[in-house]
Amino acid sequence: MTWFPIGNIADIPLRGARCVKTPEGKIAVFRTAENEVFAIEDHCPHKGGPLSQGIVHAKAVTCPLHNWVISLETGKALGADEGAVRTIPLRNEDGALFIALERLMAAAE
Repeated sequence: MTWFPIGNIADIPLRGARCVKTPEGKIAVFRTAENEVFAIEDHCPHKGGPLSQGIVHAKAVTCPLHNWVISLETGKALGADEGAVRTIPLRNEDGALFIALERLMAAAE
C-alpha cells in the first residue's frame, strides 16, 4: 500500500474537514471533537452533496443538502437511509496525516 502525505491534523479544525484532490476524485478528511481523523469520498450517496461542508458530530457527518447522516467509520448512511461512500485508509503519525491511494486506484478499476 502506498501512503501519500496530505498535511497535518492541525490544518483541520475540530469538528471540521478539509478536501484532498486525487486523480480518483475528492477525498474529505474529517477531524472529530475527540481528535480522531477519518477519510471518505466527498460526496453524499443520496444526491452527491459535499460531505466536507457538512456538520461533524461524534463519528458522523450530516450532509448539508438533505441531512443524510454518514458514518465516518464505515461510510454507510445511518438511520433509515441506505447507501454508502468509500472509506479511505488514513494514518496519523504524530499529527502528520497520510492516506493510502492504492485502494482508490484498485476501486476505480
